[in-house]
Amino acid sequence: MYDIERIRADFPILTTEVYPGVPLVYLDSAASSQKPLVVLEAMDDYYRHTHANVHRGVHRLSELATTAYEGARVQVAEFIHAPAPEEVIFVGNATEGFNLVAYSWGRANLRPGDEILLTEMEHHANLVPWQILAAERGITLRYLPFRDDGTLALERLDEFLTERTRLFSFTAVSTVFGTINPVRQLVDAAHAVGALAMVDAAQSVPHMPTDVVGFDCDFLAFSSHKMCGPTGIGVLYGRRELLAAMPPFLGGGDMIRRVTFDGFIPNELPWKFEAGTPRIAEAIGLGAAVTYLSGLGLEAIHQHEQSITAYALEALSEIPGLRLLGPPGTQHGGLASFTLEGVHPHDIADILDKSGIAIRAGHHCAMPLHHRLGISASARASFYVHTIPAEIDHLVAGLHRVREVFRL
Repeated sequence: MYDIERIRADFPILTTEVYPGVPLVYLDSAASSQKPLVVLEAMDDYYRHTHANVHRGVHRLSELATTAYEGARVQVAEFIHAPAPEEVIFVGNATEGFNLVAYSWGRANLRPGDEILLTEMEHHANLVPWQILAAERGITLRYLPFRDDGTLALERLDEFLTERTRLFSFTAVSTVFGTINPVRQLVDAAHAVGALAMVDAAQSVPHMPTDVVGFDCDFLAFSSHKMCGPTGIGVLYGRRELLAAMPPFLGGGDMIRRVTFDGFIPNELPWKFEAGTPRIAEAIGLGAAVTYLSGLGLEAIHQHEQSITAYALEALSEIPGLRLLGPPGTQHGGLASFTLEGVHPHDIADILDKSGIAIRAGHHCAMPLHHRLGISASARASFYVHTIPAEIDHLVAGLHRVREVFRL
């Protein structure tokens, strides 16, 4: 049974008053999720009792820290069903994961005339690294369009995937529309023309089961802070044979096996891509988050969010002048982006904030998507494991107050 009251009690921040007498209504989990107590305690315990640098120390604290750090890698590998822990690279965030692949795999494998396929709904993290690479290497970027309902134009895949395509990199869930894309179908389409497939899973891994073997993807990236874990760490999954053939991304620290004045020999996977002192406490926090989410059950989380999202979309659709962005029904993940006629999204967010309601306003790191829609910004409410219908009711009441302020 999905015990929502027990779950809410796991998150200390949900009892916060953002202003005197004004309780927090947190509807911004797509930007960054709140942290359950078990994650905070795991990181605190590490710093209080076992903090030391990892891997090369022979003293007891270093051994304990190393065991915890590498144990977190095993937890993450099991969470996404990676065949082996060495296919899990700890990076700073999903953005760094895309940059790593663009810098390391892209520079080693792409030549003028090659193509990379992206989509029109991508986060900047899955646009800018490829744009930098395209400018350097003379490759061509193509963009699979989305339809008016916020779903991808899948019927045009054959037009955009060609014998020149070397990589298809796409989001599993849109950060604006909430569209849940058919990952396996897109991966299979890429492989059919001999291209690799990379998945932006930042908005999917926290909310629904993830199976990299089932996806058959070549790379997949996500961030800890969107899945109840700490900021400052993310994950890049890559097939072992691809990672092994890629040159290092950064130099120094754990990424070496041997260094002389004449050069260096890189370390084995996964440490070849983890230069310098790693994100030890953050990895431990991420491991605790993985354990927490696994305990709730990803299917149960997804079902809860589907229910909350359906409730929110129906309630928001009844507000005069409000335009919802994205698809209906089960194609929609746990968020609702919208515009309100006559009111800038920043004004919406500012007025809602006075009632303790935290939403996101702006382009949500997807400026090209908004340009394609002919708008500069949108408002976005996003939901997670602890969201309840009463919070949606507060949001709707707050939006009616926005209309009153602007005399709409």
